Amino acid sequence: MASSQSTVDFVLEQIAGAGEVSARKMFGEYGVYCDGRIVGLICDDTFFVKPTSAGEAFAPGLERGPPYPGAKLYLRIDADRLEDADWLADLVRRTTAELPLPKPKPKSKARK
Repeated sequence: MASSQSTVDFVLEQIAGAGEVSARKMFGEYGVYCDGRIVGLICDDTFFVKPTSAGEAFAPGLERGPPYPGAKLYLRIDADRLEDADWLADLVRRTTAELPLPKPKPKSKARK
């Protein structure tokens, strides 16, 4: 089941305080980005955040689960936590700080 655009919009609104946030469609679901780094996924209308030491220390005891079959375990954000914009933005900010910047794509050579 694909996630709805309204869920994506709501998650982005809730984490707006974390930095420059956006979402991109990926395989029928959505990747969530903060400051150019992928920090989570929205699958089946559920927000999953990449696990990092800072994120897990900030939110111990969060349920983990795979966003899709065969995926690594992510931090699963339940509906109550999703409503707390300050807490959620803080989690995303802490997670983003531990993630590497994406590698720059090589420049394509001009054809003659």
